[in-house]
Amino acid sequence: MGWWQVNADTLAHSRFVISPLAETFASLKLLHAAAATHPGERAWLSAHLPAYRRRLAHDPTADLLVRTGVGRDWIADFLTPTPRYGETFEEGVARVRTVAPALARDHLVRSRPGPLPAALADRDDLPERAADLFTFVWEEAVRPYWDRRRRVLEADVVARTARVGQDGWAAVLDALRPGTRWLDGNRLQVNLHEYPPREISGAELVFVPVTPKAGWVAWEEPERYAVIYPCAGALADHGGGRTASAALGALLGPARATVLVLLDSPHSTTQLTAVTGRPLGSVGRHLRVLREAGLVERRRAGRSVLYSRTAAGEVLVKAPGAAPVPDTYRS
Repeated sequence: MGWWQVNADTLAHSRFVISPLAETFASLKLLHAAAATHPGERAWLSAHLPAYRRRLAHDPTADLLVRTGVGRDWIADFLTPTPRYGETFEEGVARVRTVAPALARDHLVRSRPGPLPAALADRDDLPERAADLFTFVWEEAVRPYWDRRRRVLEADVVARTARVGQDGWAAVLDALRPGTRWLDGNRLQVNLHEYPPREISGAELVFVPVTPKAGWVAWEEPERYAVIYPCAGALADHGGGRTASAALGALLGPARATVLVLLDSPHSTTQLTAVTGRPLGSVGRHLRVLREAGLVERRRAGRSVLYSRTAAGEVLVKAPGAAPVPDTYRS
């Protein structure tokens, strides 16, 4: 397993960061794999995979670059610069574009066993080709959805930050993504690969959510390290098991039933607005009615007010049937 040595100060000063470039690379990985993990991804792939494939058909070098750089066990480092707080897509992709060509080739060699394909071995424009492809994916397949995706990412950050205050960092890290967990001895397991451990105490550590079901780690030694992880549960899924029965929808109304179902874990009104796509006032009214009916309770976590189901609400949600919750991949 791969793990990082992290002291208490480094963990205490770590933060969550939203990155348009990380979201774009995660979307590129999804296009590259062409395999959806839930209906939202399937619809998004259907809409954007044909144009992506046409783009690569007209640029065989970029096609080979992706197939070489996105390995099964390793991603070429220059394709995944460590996210920085407040960085725009344009600022992030500029860092990719300015990578030294020789360094990019070295990274590609590591991402795929064997010699570098001849078509890439002597090229000095690989960082620029990668940046151009990222820009295509951003403009065509991410930016049209970015306002909604950003709200979903922000909701994920709010939920995890609140849990840090309630249960501590270990609980949050154990639930971040498969292969990531807190170990004895101040060790953060970041994946299941057999890589040498890294001492990162004193460095900046960031955690970066993305909406596709993707994850990786990145670093700029020795200053900055990042764990990129997929949003949890309904924040990224088209349902993922969080569904309202037809009976519950008939009793409460579809919108109010959806809110109740989503509250299997604490959410703020901002989070629920992001997930459902409904106006803040509408979500607030649904929460008020559910609370007055004894189905929902609220409590404060830091500066946030979080809502969750009561025991009575749990009983209602157990009804069979399915009515999908909203999809973060729709604009």
